Amino acid sequence: PLPAGSPLTLEPGGQVEISALPQPDLATLADVVSADLAALTEILARAGFVLGETGIDAHRPPTRLLTTERYATMERRFAPMGTGGITMMCSTAGLQICVDSGEREHLPGRWAAVHALGPPLLATFANSRTHAGADTGAASARWLAVIGTEAARTFASPPAEDPPSAWARRIMDTPLMLVRREHGPWDAPEGVTFDDWVGRRGAAGLLGPPTAEDLAYHLTTMFTPVRPHGYLEVRYLDAQPRQRWLHPVALLAALLARPSTVDKVLELCEPVADRWTDAARYGLADGGIAAVARKVVDLGCAELTRTGLPDKTINEISEGVQGLVRAGGEQL
Repeated sequence: PLPAGSPLTLEPGGQVEISALPQPDLATLADVVSADLAALTEILARAGFVLGETGIDAHRPPTRLLTTERYATMERRFAPMGTGGITMMCSTAGLQICVDSGEREHLPGRWAAVHALGPPLLATFANSRTHAGADTGAASARWLAVIGTEAARTFASPPAEDPPSAWARRIMDTPLMLVRREHGPWDAPEGVTFDDWVGRRGAAGLLGPPTAEDLAYHLTTMFTPVRPHGYLEVRYLDAQPRQRWLHPVALLAALLARPSTVDKVLELCEPVADRWTDAARYGLADGGIAAVARKVVDLGCAELTRTGLPDKTINEISEGVQGLVRAGGEQL
């Protein structure tokens, strides 16, 4: 772990990831991540590296550096689908925000809202236009790479009265991406779902009975915009420049702080709730998405006082995100 306690891990293309532990409030989280970010910057500097500022590698084509069987299997599986898989694995970096799922009676609304916020927030904080030395023409080439892998494990879950049951059904119906084996490759039989594996149907009959550990591992192969773990892991945002990583974190926290705000989010975002691809492709250059993004930012900024952050920090965040949506975004 880094000095403030955050585990540090490497992704397949050599990306570094700080996985901050849960904190009692947003102000403490900001202190922890800032301290560990500074420590990581120093560690990298001693080896002649600097942290990137965007959500996709602006300089190099995707190259897998980690040789684990998981990533080798993923690369083989995604290759026939195009370049999205290898790009996602080896060239992209996201800002993942974990928020509480809320009280049981509020979960359906929070689940719907955190998805509905996806297109406007993705567009607002899109930060991955240039890849491998070329202008992709997309505001978030990172998110286009994600959804260019395998639709069954990337599409946004719809609203549901009972999100846990709906998610469980989806997990069972999703094809296996890999099967861990002690010897040999981890490639899964084509088209076999976890439900098939449990029922030993078709090619799944050639596999041993699945374990709870196999189910837990299957969950890690889902690359949805929001992935539930008891809490809600928001995965649709591009990595941000170091000086503004807290901006989307605080804004999202503020937008989910009260049930009445969640209701307003659902109302504001309804016109663009399903426009994930347009948000990634055009960002705030899309007039409809930009109009909703401005309203969402106004609402979130008005709620920032509920985050417990210092007034100076709140003012900085408000000015920063208002500047992004008023100027049509800043895709670096």
